[in-house]
Amino acid sequence: MNTHGPGLLQAGEQSGLRQADGPTSRRGPDPDQLPAALSELTGPTSGAVSLPLHLACSGLRTFALSDENLRLGMCRIALNTGLYEDYVRYLDGDLLACAWPRLQKMVGRGIRTAWEEIIPGLCTNSAEAAA
Repeated sequence: MNTHGPGLLQAGEQSGLRQADGPTSRRGPDPDQLPAALSELTGPTSGAVSLPLHLACSGLRTFALSDENLRLGMCRIALNTGLYEDYVRYLDGDLLACAWPRLQKMVGRGIRTAWEEIIPGLCTNSAEAAA
């Protein structure tokens, strides 16, 4: 099982290669780490969120959720580097669904596809927002 976010290599891995016990994909999250429904994502909806070092090891770590660009940036970081515990702690299902039309363009294809496959409502919300 992957012990860290989808964008990181485990110790001993070479770029582009994975060990047998490594993550299933460097480009997408381990399906076992994804929530089964948006309702599992019960993160904050207001105020400021400070991400821990294992998610945001450099640059901005505190995000004002009232600022849409900062909120999107925080979500992007959590999606790119997080695990289940991070998703449910820092992401809110309703905010993620509302932000998905913009956010899906900010994450890689593997992450986007994995989230849309396991939570079909994201793809539906994106289509409705685009119409």
